Amino acid sequence: MSNTKTILITGAGSGFGEGVAIGLAKLGHKVIAGVQISPQVTPLREKAIDLGLQDNLRVEKLDILDEYDVAYALTWDIDVLFSNAGIGEAGPVFEIPLGLVRRNFETNVFAPLNLAQKFINQFIVGKKKGKVVFTSSMGGLFTPAGFGIYVSTKHALESIAEALQQEVKQFGIQIQTVNPGPYLTGYNETMAETPFRWLNDEVNYTKKAELKAVFDAMLGVPEGRLDPNEMIDAMIEIVPSETGKFRNVVPKAIEDMLKENQKNAWEATI
Repeated sequence: MSNTKTILITGAGSGFGEGVAIGLAKLGHKVIAGVQISPQVTPLREKAIDLGLQDNLRVEKLDILDEYDVAYALTWDIDVLFSNAGIGEAGPVFEIPLGLVRRNFETNVFAPLNLAQKFINQFIVGKKKGKVVFTSSMGGLFTPAGFGIYVSTKHALESIAEALQQEVKQFGIQIQTVNPGPYLTGYNETMAETPFRWLNDEVNYTKKAELKAVFDAMLGVPEGRLDPNEMIDAMIEIVPSETGKFRNVVPKAIEDMLKENQKNAWEATI
């Protein structure tokens, strides 16, 4: 791969995806920013023009669950797939409706795997030393109560990425994950609202006020509201790089916390 790359980013309509798309375009990379819904297309195209990035930042509708969007995306010649799109369902694992669980896995696991498989096949056929980077999460490495379903999708993605890394290395294809800590993009806060559309105090054992207090304690403190620009800057460096770690947890304090948590897990009791 050359220093300047063509990079497809999914979930580029907001948050990390949008920030990384703009940042990589500023560095001279050719970026295809895939956004989930049509109303996100024009605003990002206009932002690209305002920033003078229209030659490097192409915006396309790419809903990773839409077979026609995916088929169109596979006509693009890329060097790097940054698989960033995802959704989050929160709430108690023992009560959450299974339909929501299935949808979370469809979006966060099956659809990214489908897209990765197809682009990896193109890399192999074209004898291209391509790269796939998955946005995982700090939650891919530990499980806080109330977020079990969402982080289980990220645990699955971690396993998929780890296996892929070993399997496609023979073809010169690179695989990485990026694992954001609790950055304030609005993603975690919105996810924390999801169970309140189905929880019913008259039916469920988990009461709304109790769950809200748990989420507020996690997300309402400075440690749960980090500046997302730190993560965006890290992603901009990691995604196009041809060297680096397989797993990339940011910030370092969260990496240290996760390592300690995993160590302590061996001594956990029931």
